Amino acid sequence: MEKHQEGISIADSPEQVAKPDPDAEAKQSLGKIKNKLIVMSGKGGVGKTSVSVNLAIALADKGFKVGIIDVDIHGPDIPRMMGLNGMLDIDENRKLKPIKFSDNLAIVSIESLSVNKDDAIIWRGPIKHSAIRQFIGDVAWGDLDYLIIDSPPGTGDEPLTVAQLIPDAKAIIVTTPQEVSLADVRKSISFCRTVKMSIFGMIENMSGFTCPHCNEVVDIFGSGGGERTAGSAGIEFLGRIPLDQKMVECGDAGKSYQELHADSAVTKAFSDIAEKVGKLASAG
Repeated sequence: MEKHQEGISIADSPEQVAKPDPDAEAKQSLGKIKNKLIVMSGKGGVGKTSVSVNLAIALADKGFKVGIIDVDIHGPDIPRMMGLNGMLDIDENRKLKPIKFSDNLAIVSIESLSVNKDDAIIWRGPIKHSAIRQFIGDVAWGDLDYLIIDSPPGTGDEPLTVAQLIPDAKAIIVTTPQEVSLADVRKSISFCRTVKMSIFGMIENMSGFTCPHCNEVVDIFGSGGGERTAGSAGIEFLGRIPLDQKMVECGDAGKSYQELHADSAVTKAFSDIAEKVGKLASAG
């Protein structure tokens, strides 16, 4: 016998309700995605999210189909940086539809499920694990060339969950040149090796600043530390991203830096890195 409440059928016995297996759904969704790259950093303040966003845009501009998952549950900045203010919708198959940034790029973030964007997310590990699994299995990603996963700094719940749910995910580690950042990067390298996650490569961000008045390059945070660390650890060095104040301004305004400053050194650096990522992914 079935009871009816406001048009919803409620079965007396749980066996009568076909419940989807969340792990099976996640596996099915991941099977349509060629490359899964988690962007990590050992510490905050190194521009990891900016790298995630701009690498995704550069890959999309080269014709690849790209998705971004923002798994920085407590500090989701990607929608604001990309100027995406809408809420996630649901398709005819009851799957969440990622928010489109362009024809080749779409994103999912916990902020896009929050009515009040300034509400704190106060969750423990198991709930975060469940949310990240839903971002994979309950989202209509379709066929993707790249899934970029923006992780919070450090080696806590979120990157560990990604390592468990996406066994073929590979890490891109972001650092700045100075020693204090590189010391934390070495912890990220240790994390990846401990959980058996392959390291795709390393990016050195904030590498040199060109004075807008005299065009002299000033190494505010030093230079070359990321490449030396990558070399000593046997990791592919993907490239350097210089500092540019306009990058901060565009991120705050939710505008695409690469669209507005197509001829800049930063845009060229991201294009070169995306080219290298494409070649390495195809080769490996």
